[in-house]
Amino acid sequence: MAKEKKKSKIGSHLASISFFTLMGMVLGLSMVSFLEWQLPEGVESSGKAYRICAMLVFLYLSWFIHIVIHEAGHLIGGLLSGYTFSSFRIGSFMLLKENGKLVSKRLKIAGTGGQCLMAPPEMVDGKFPVVLYNMGGSVMNLLVSLLFVPVLIAAPKGGFLALFSFLMIGMGIISGLGNGIPLHTKTVDNDGYNAISLGKSKDAMQAFWLQMKMIEQLSMGLRLKDMPDEWFQMPSDEAIKNNLVAATGVSVCNRLMDQHRFEEADKLMAHILEIDSGMIGIHRNMIICDRLFYELIHENRPEVVESFYTKEQQKFMKAMRTFPSVIRTEYAYALLVEKDQGKAAKAMEVFEKVAKTYPYPNDVNSERELIQIAEEKASA
Repeated sequence: MAKEKKKSKIGSHLASISFFTLMGMVLGLSMVSFLEWQLPEGVESSGKAYRICAMLVFLYLSWFIHIVIHEAGHLIGGLLSGYTFSSFRIGSFMLLKENGKLVSKRLKIAGTGGQCLMAPPEMVDGKFPVVLYNMGGSVMNLLVSLLFVPVLIAAPKGGFLALFSFLMIGMGIISGLGNGIPLHTKTVDNDGYNAISLGKSKDAMQAFWLQMKMIEQLSMGLRLKDMPDEWFQMPSDEAIKNNLVAATGVSVCNRLMDQHRFEEADKLMAHILEIDSGMIGIHRNMIICDRLFYELIHENRPEVVESFYTKEQQKFMKAMRTFPSVIRTEYAYALLVEKDQGKAAKAMEVFEKVAKTYPYPNDVNSERELIQIAEEKASA
C-alpha cells in the first residue's frame, strides 16, 4: 500500500512538472519565432537586443497581470454564486475584510502567486455552488487571452503592442490550462483538481464549505478553539484520502494545538502522516512543524527532533518563514536544542515584525501562548 501511494504521488508530481515544462518550452519557442516574424528587415543587433529586453519585461508584466485576472475571476465567480468576500491576495500583499472594513495585510504562501478567499453560501441538502468559484480564474485567463487575439492581429508589425498582446495570449493560456486542467502538485492542488474532488464526494463538499467558513471566522477574530465543535469532527481514514477532506483532518489537529491538547494532537498528527491520505504537501510539512514543536516542549529527544528537522523540512520552513507557527517552532528550536539566546532573539524579532501585518491576529495570540510554553520549558 505504501509503495502504491508513493508511486501515485510521484506520478502526479511528474505529470505536473512535465506539463509546466512543456508549456514553458512552447512559450519559449513561440517567443523566438514571434521575434523573428515581427522584426523588420535590416534591424541592427542593438535593436534586436532592445526588443528581447522588452519581451522579458512584458513577460513578467503579463504574468503578473494574469495572476490578478485569475484571482479576479475567482472573485467574480464567487459573487455570482452567492459567496461573500473574505480576502484577496496577490503575492504577499493582501486585502482582508475585517469587521466590515477592508484592511491591508501581508501573507506569503510558498507555491502560490495569489489567492481569493470567500465565505460560501449556506448548504442546501448538503450542496452549494462550487464550479464558478473554483473555475472562474481559469475562465478569466482564457477569456482575456481570446480578447487579445484581435489586438495582436491589428497591431503594427514589430511594435510593442504586438509584443505585449502576444505574451498576454501566451501567459493566459498557460495560466488558464495550468489551473484548469486537474493537477496535483507537491505543494498544493490546482483549481481543476479541487473542482473534480468536489464533484466526486459529498464529504469533500462538506470539507470545502467548512474550510471557507473557518477562514471567514478567523477574519472575524475567532480562534479555532472558539469555533463550533461540530466543525471539527475527524474524518474516517477512507474519507481522508480525498485532498479536501484531508484539510479538515489538519484543522482538527490545529484546533487541538490551539486548545493545548498536545498529546492528542501529536497522536492524531502521527496517524494522519502514516495513513494513505490526500493531504497536500504544505499541510504535511506544517504538521511536521507542529510535531517538532511538541517534541521540543515535551521530551526533546535528540533522535526524534532530528527525524522531524530534516533538510527538506528546514527548506520548507525557510520558504514559510513568514508564518507565525513556523517562526514559533524555529524559536523553540533555538532555545531548547541550540540553546542560542541570540538566535532565539532574532526569531522573536521576525515574529513581532510578521505579527504587525499578519491577517489573523488571534492566530498570533495563539502562537504567543505556545512561545511562552517553550520559554517556561527552557527556564525549567
